[in-house]
Amino acid sequence: MFGSHLSIAGGMHHALTEAQSLKMDCVQVFTKNQRQWTIKPLTEEQIKTWHDARKTTGIDQVVCHDSYLINLANPDKDKRERSMSLFREELLRCDQLEIPYLVTHPGAHLKEGEEAGIKLYCKTLSQVHKDLPGLKVVTCLETTAGQGTCLGWRLEHLQQMLNEVTESHRLGVCVDTAHLIAAGYDLTSQVGAMGVIQQMANTITLQSIKVLHLNDSKIALGKRVDRHEHIGHGTIAKSAFACLLSEPALMQIPKILETSKEAHPEGLPWDLVNIETLKKLQKQGLKARSV
Repeated sequence: MFGSHLSIAGGMHHALTEAQSLKMDCVQVFTKNQRQWTIKPLTEEQIKTWHDARKTTGIDQVVCHDSYLINLANPDKDKRERSMSLFREELLRCDQLEIPYLVTHPGAHLKEGEEAGIKLYCKTLSQVHKDLPGLKVVTCLETTAGQGTCLGWRLEHLQQMLNEVTESHRLGVCVDTAHLIAAGYDLTSQVGAMGVIQQMANTITLQSIKVLHLNDSKIALGKRVDRHEHIGHGTIAKSAFACLLSEPALMQIPKILETSKEAHPEGLPWDLVNIETLKKLQKQGLKARSV
């Protein structure tokens, strides 16, 4: 199940029609301008157009990514409450649009320390759950590269969040391959990838992973900088991608590209080229497992 993050310019339904034209199985979108605090309510017409487009395109598997502005671990109470307000709106929009997964970066402690940041994040997200009872939307905590004071660059951070946030059944994980290698998880070989899969199984569990962000990385192992690259053109080994893509527990979940959209030298959209590469690597990985 392969797709990409696509633009909603001109209307959210355009992402669905583009995904259909590119023969994708799934798609990731923003439900609003991700760099603005202000948000206009969705109109009945927008909601209807979206649902109609899902039916006509057949793109049923949809993932949403929340605003980059949100920091539920912000130690400043006013700023944290502003983030809470926006995050609640993100969840409600996903509910209106019947988008099952909302991917979010799990906050930054802003020099208060990782343990304090994680505790505050858990408390804040628990309050959001209390404020919005009964929503079926699953919040997917994304692995991060570890830039600055960002939380979530260690699998143990996410494990603690999954354990300590109330109503943990409303949580899942989004694993980003570029973020993993930048954070120090060895995806430079097949053996390394097998070890990373085991680490994930032992901490967050593979069953908690609801979304994969498949990005190569411009950044070397452990450098803690977030820079995406096209598949096979960065520091992640193709054999590592093959290993991840053939892992049985991850086969049926949405796999989303977040690579740049410029045209490939041969004139094709890079999304098409990257997805074709991923499908070939998946076949290689499945073949290796069957031997």
